[in-house]
Amino acid sequence: MAPKNNAKAAKGKGKDSSADDAKGKGGKGAVKGAQSINVRHILCEKHAKKEEALEKLRNGTKFDEVAREFSEDKARQGGSLGWKTKGGLDPAFEAVAFELETSTTGNPKYAEVKTGFGYHIIMVEGRK
Repeated sequence: MAPKNNAKAAKGKGKDSSADDAKGKGGKGAVKGAQSINVRHILCEKHAKKEEALEKLRNGTKFDEVAREFSEDKARQGGSLGWKTKGGLDPAFEAVAFELETSTTGNPKYAEVKTGFGYHIIMVEGRK
């Protein structure tokens, strides 16, 4: 069990050489290897409200503006959850979030997932 704990400790430092190898060998579009992400989300309890938020995004409204208007979570900072490490998020949310490419709030690349909290629209601003 001790090596497992050591592996977890190494994740937090962001200097894991295997993560760098995975990024380098992944080819175009690969987003594997990150141990933490800077993530934003829009959380909606109802499917219809999530669809309204998606429509705003499709029409070019900035992600953080849509999050302030539609998100029902307590983080009212444009949906920012900040830097999150693997294992620190809801498993379904994390599976989707760690596969997303980085993007900006003005031109977001986002994905959807349903968890026990509701419907999420997720975007990632940074990876390390």
